[in-house]
Amino acid sequence: MEYTKIKVIDYDKDEYIIKEYLKIEKEISEIDPLKIRWIIIDGITNINIIEDLGFFFGFHPLVLEDILNTNQSPKYEHYGEFIFIILKKLIWNNEDNAFTTEQISLILGKNYVITFREQESDIFNPIIERIIVPKGKVRGMGADYLLYTLLDVIIDDYLLIQEMLDETIEIIEDKLIEDPHIEILHSIYKLKRSIIEIRKSIWPVREIINKFQHEDQILTSDKMQFYLRDIYDHIYHINDSLQNSRDIITGMLDLYLSSVSNKMNDIMKVLTIISTIFIPISFLAGFYGMNFLDMPELKSPFGYPILILFMILIAIIMILYFKKKKWL
Repeated sequence: MEYTKIKVIDYDKDEYIIKEYLKIEKEISEIDPLKIRWIIIDGITNINIIEDLGFFFGFHPLVLEDILNTNQSPKYEHYGEFIFIILKKLIWNNEDNAFTTEQISLILGKNYVITFREQESDIFNPIIERIIVPKGKVRGMGADYLLYTLLDVIIDDYLLIQEMLDETIEIIEDKLIEDPHIEILHSIYKLKRSIIEIRKSIWPVREIINKFQHEDQILTSDKMQFYLRDIYDHIYHINDSLQNSRDIITGMLDLYLSSVSNKMNDIMKVLTIISTIFIPISFLAGFYGMNFLDMPELKSPFGYPILILFMILIAIIMILYFKKKKWL
């Protein structure tokens, strides 16, 4: 995004308030201890906004640097008064069977959560709707539960990517069986690279959730352990599925090479049979092409047609013999 959009949501069991700001003001950091505040920062091109937010909340400069550097790997850092998490949102493109990544940074503090996104998207809209609904579970829980819901929707998005990946693998596999050609090989290699990159973005999340479960006992309640274990199981399942997809891709490469080899063998088989049939015919043509005067067949008026018929007879006999041996 070329601009930065700031949205602040305050809520408790009874009410919620949604405000939008053009810049970071001090009141954003003044949090009501009886309410939960969710600060949404969409677009991180305005460095002044990020610096002002860090100043009012007292964030470490390294945290602000990691937020602005969108090439960060997924990570978890505990700074005592707050937790800093970086995850990757995956965006799949069906046209070229590739994906792009968007960095999402999350900060959990006492009674507040801050999210930083490179661009505005609808991934968090279901959570905002759950906050708006009075009977939503989010309204009655703390900031740690809000962070859990954010992690959950990001990880659920990984499941959708995995389903799209599986569908793409099935399509390529069907094409591979029908007609293995060089474009299929390019698609397989491209898909293999995509799986490796996706795994790099998802695999560290297991360690993040594991640290979140065991290292923090101040900002999270005991009830959160059940929810975090559920997320951990999802990540484990996704990583296991990615490994299976990688194995399938490897098998597809072997299948492609085997299909190309079999196709080449079939071609060589046909050429060998044709060459074998023409060997005796070529011998006869060469033998009678010497034109010696003492060759009796040269003076016979039926010598030429007899030789042609004999050549055809040899070809027919060899073809029948090859079919009997099931070489044709």
